[in-house]
Amino acid sequence: MHTLLSKSNSFRNPTFTSLRSSNSFHTRLWNSTPSTSISSNTNISHGSPQDLSNSTSSSGCSGIRHFSHNSSFSVFQNGFKRIFSSGHCLNSVILRNFDGERSGTLKNQIFGTQSRSVCTEPDRESIEYDVVIVGAGPAGLSAAIRLKQLCREKDVDLSVCVVEKGAEVGAHIISGNVFEPRALDELLPQWKQEESPISVPVSSDKFWFLTKNRALSFPCPFDNKGNYVISLSQLVRWMGAKAEELGVEIYPGFAASEILYDANDFVVGIGTNDMGIAKDGSKKENFQRGRITLLSEGCRGSLSEKIIKKYKLREKEQSQHQTYALGIKEVWEIDEGKHKPGFVLHTMGWPLDRKTYGGSFMYHMNDRQVSIGLVVALNYHNPFLNPYEEFQKLKHHPAIKPMLEGGTVLQYGARTLNEGGFQSIPYPVFPGGAIIGCSAGFLNVPKIKGTHTAMKSGMLAAEAAFNVLHEGLNMETYWDNLKNSWIWKELYEARNYRPAFEYGLVPGLAISAIEHYILKGKFPFTLKHGKPDHEATNVAELHQQIHYPKPDGVLSFDVPTSLHRSNTNHEHDQPAHLRLRDPKIPELVNLPEYAGPESRYCPARVYEYNPDENGQVKLQINAQNCLHCKACDIKDPKQNIEWTVPEGGGGPGYSVM
Repeated sequence: MHTLLSKSNSFRNPTFTSLRSSNSFHTRLWNSTPSTSISSNTNISHGSPQDLSNSTSSSGCSGIRHFSHNSSFSVFQNGFKRIFSSGHCLNSVILRNFDGERSGTLKNQIFGTQSRSVCTEPDRESIEYDVVIVGAGPAGLSAAIRLKQLCREKDVDLSVCVVEKGAEVGAHIISGNVFEPRALDELLPQWKQEESPISVPVSSDKFWFLTKNRALSFPCPFDNKGNYVISLSQLVRWMGAKAEELGVEIYPGFAASEILYDANDFVVGIGTNDMGIAKDGSKKENFQRGRITLLSEGCRGSLSEKIIKKYKLREKEQSQHQTYALGIKEVWEIDEGKHKPGFVLHTMGWPLDRKTYGGSFMYHMNDRQVSIGLVVALNYHNPFLNPYEEFQKLKHHPAIKPMLEGGTVLQYGARTLNEGGFQSIPYPVFPGGAIIGCSAGFLNVPKIKGTHTAMKSGMLAAEAAFNVLHEGLNMETYWDNLKNSWIWKELYEARNYRPAFEYGLVPGLAISAIEHYILKGKFPFTLKHGKPDHEATNVAELHQQIHYPKPDGVLSFDVPTSLHRSNTNHEHDQPAHLRLRDPKIPELVNLPEYAGPESRYCPARVYEYNPDENGQVKLQINAQNCLHCKACDIKDPKQNIEWTVPEGGGGPGYSVM
């Protein structure tokens, strides 16, 4: 285990960069302050910090010492003595003050277990890597694991770093999830023998069309034989441990906020948010990072969107705009007599109107746990529609209510998902890297599955990256291999399902049925998506206001109650991560023309219109409530809201989602 001791009183969060040299990429971890190495026998466990200025070599480069697994050491910084216990990056580390009093839990460890050189540039320290992966989700971890597998197969040593914005791996991961193990079978064929959190096979598969008071059963269009009901957040935790066993270095707690370029516009890495910056831009005195949660790129990844726009990756393949949906989910613990492990239910229809695409799901996991959720396409027209309230209504349906009665909600969360499919896939390769997983948009809409395709895309990108570093090839092989993979075939056959519903619920069901049951994905033409989601919102005068029932506190709940169950937390004193491009638009456009839709499409009540001291209605942004679902970045009618990453660790803390 390694560490750096900063002699400065200020701390800047590390920046990870990859430097291009010959046919390989090297990645650096930057600190803004000079640092020194600490040997394992340095006695600084008591008293005030020692002057270690003589520990740095005169050449400006110092070696990071490698410590044995049973060693521990101390770091003094910013008035705290940090006790780092050796072990995996996923382990928690306790922060204690000089009196030995416990002062918090630090979820991330700064360095892994491999020895690396540290080279000093002005005010910065660097650690070089070969590959940096942003986000420890299914795609990112699959890429990391596959890279290390190839290293073992070819007897090559490549350093792989995964930067994860969540407090721990899985903290921001939320999905249905009925898991198709196809990609996992390829990546880790022995997963069934390795105590993975995949233990509940699908036992029955139902499909209902809901009216207000009835549930009409139809033949199930899904083929979930051989699939499993899982918690995706638990699966990626297990994958994270597997990646570390192979030598991948995972750094939770670092929010990637910017792309770094060289003089030729070649991507050389990513920068992370500064820690300890107050709202007014001043440095804060408290640098303790405890109880933090992290964010992965996933759908509508902020860095991925910048790359797509900068390099015009959609234009390069003439792909269409991406379309999205908002998924809202709860995990319940229900009575033993009602629990049917492996039971899978999907519905369409009520509570949504016939012009709004979406549906609900209910999956029975293990330990009497049940996932229930509602997915609402974000191209809905009525600005008065509130996806959160629609979900609360769903739970009171006569066919749904009996399953939940007597149960307890364990967790709540929300996240957007890609629905553009085949038509919306951008060219995924850019100078210096590639886009993988849901950031590129490989979700199969009729299957309602994207984990297996995300994992496979990560594996294909890893193979291309390995060939770049080891064989001197280029990353375009990722794109070629993607088009020759089962991902491409699967998404092509499903390409017309989602755009068919642009014509309404009944025509959409008819077209998709013909495509699925008769033509088997061989429709003679490809349908196009309608307007981008933000343009689909109508002005308020074209619709009537929707009056939602008050929550009963038993099956339906208010937003503050649900937020508490999401374990959402942000450091209050930090720059706002939800930014208005024009601060006048909410009061001059959104409120008078669209009746303030941001107060309804957000599932966390981040946006509220309240009168100020002069009685004028103003938009109030409660950024500390943010679930990082990205709905505001997508649905705002004038695209005036920009979602940026907050300090590392901010956001939800999912454990069973």
